[in-house]
Amino acid sequence: MNTKKLTGELKTQEFQRRLQEIYVDTGVIAYQTERYERAIKKFEELYGEQEVEIYSAPGRSEVGGNHTDHQHGEVLAASINLDAIAVVNRTDENIIKLLSDGYPMITVDLSDLEMRKSEEGTSAGLIRGMAYGLQKNGHKIGGFQAFVTSDVLNGAGMSSSAAFEVLVGTILSGLYNNMDISPVEIAQVAQYSENVYFGKPCGLMDQMACSVGGLIHIDFADPGNPVVEKVDVDFSAYHHSLCITDTKGSHADLTDEYAAIPQEMKKVAEFFGKEFLREAKPEEFYKNIAEIREKCGDRPVLRALHFFEEEKRVELEVAALQAGNFQEFLKNVKASGDSSFKYLQNIYANKDVQNQSVSVGLAVSDSILSGHGVNRVHGGGFAGTIQAFVADDFVETYREMLDSVYGEGSCHVLKVRPFGGIKVGER
Repeated sequence: MNTKKLTGELKTQEFQRRLQEIYVDTGVIAYQTERYERAIKKFEELYGEQEVEIYSAPGRSEVGGNHTDHQHGEVLAASINLDAIAVVNRTDENIIKLLSDGYPMITVDLSDLEMRKSEEGTSAGLIRGMAYGLQKNGHKIGGFQAFVTSDVLNGAGMSSSAAFEVLVGTILSGLYNNMDISPVEIAQVAQYSENVYFGKPCGLMDQMACSVGGLIHIDFADPGNPVVEKVDVDFSAYHHSLCITDTKGSHADLTDEYAAIPQEMKKVAEFFGKEFLREAKPEEFYKNIAEIREKCGDRPVLRALHFFEEEKRVELEVAALQAGNFQEFLKNVKASGDSSFKYLQNIYANKDVQNQSVSVGLAVSDSILSGHGVNRVHGGGFAGTIQAFVADDFVETYREMLDSVYGEGSCHVLKVRPFGGIKVGER
C-alpha cells in the first residue's frame, strides 16, 4: 500500500482491531497507532513516497529453562507485546538498505554474502547472515529499503537481537517467498546468523520464541527438528501480571561470561563422552560428582546440576499451567530463579562484583513480594532484566518500588503476544 494511503488507514476500525490482536493491551493501542504513523513518516523522509508493507517481530520473555537450550534442553518462553517494526518496500537492486531509529544507515550488498570479521557484533552482520542462511536453504532473497523502530529494550534480556534477526527473516519471507518460510526455520537461520556472523554463541530459544509467538514449550533434543508445543494460558485469569524490570546493567564486555556457561556445561558432558548435557543421564552425573569435580572443577559441576534440575522444572511448570495449578507454577518459577543465582551463577560477573544491578533487583523484589508474587533473573543474566509474576492488586506497588530503584519507566507490565514474526496487514 502507498505510504500516504497507509497513514490514513491506521485509524480505521479494521487496522485498530489488528493492532488490538497484536498488542493485546487496550491501553497501548493509541501509542502504537502514533508509533506506526511516525515510522511511515520517517520512511518517507528517507526513501520518498513508496508502496510499502509493515512487518513486526516481538521480543521474548523466558519463563522457564534458564540456559538449557544450548545443551539441547527444554524451555518455556513467551513472545511479549514489545516489538520491532519495519516499514519496507521491495526494490530491484540486489541491496538491502536499512535504517534503525537512532542508528546510521546499513547497506548490505547481496551479491557478497561471505561472513566478514569486521561485521562481527553488528546489525550488518546479522542481516548478511540471515540473507546467506535463507539463500543456502533454497529460498529467494532480494533487495529492500526499510526503516525500523524497536520497543524491545536493547541489552536488557528481551532478545532485541533475536527480534531484529526474525524481523529481517520475516521481511525476506514476505517480500520474496509469499510468507512460506516457517517460523521455526527463520529461528534456526537467525541462530546461525548470530552464532557465525555476529559472533555470539547463543542457543535457539530466543529466536524461536520471537519467531513462533505465544507461550511455547520447546524441546531441543534434536535442534534441527525442535518439538514446539503451544501452552494455552491466560495469566489475567489468575489475576497476575508479567513484570519485566530493566536493572540498567550493561551487557557490554560480558560475552566471555555468557560463553563460559555452555563451555563449562559441555566439559561435564564430555566427561561422559557426550557433546551436550542433554545426552548425559542425571543419575550418572550425581553418582560421579566427586570425579567430575576433580576433572572439570566445581563451577561446571554446579552449572550442570542447575541444568538437570531446570529440565525437571520446565516440565513441572508446563504441567502446572495445563492443570490450572497456578501456585505450583509460581513455586517452580521461584525455584528456577534461586537455582540460577546459587548454581548457574549468572547474576553478576565475578570480575566486577561492585556492579550487581540484577542482584539488587532480585533482593528488593524478594523483600516486598512475599505473598504477592515471585521473581527470577530473566534471560542470559549478568546484567539486564529481572522477571516477576505479580498479583494484579500489587502491581502498582511493585512497579513504584522498582522504578524508585532504577528510574521511572524501568518496570514494564507486559502481555503475552499471540504472534511471532508477522506481516502486520495480514491475518
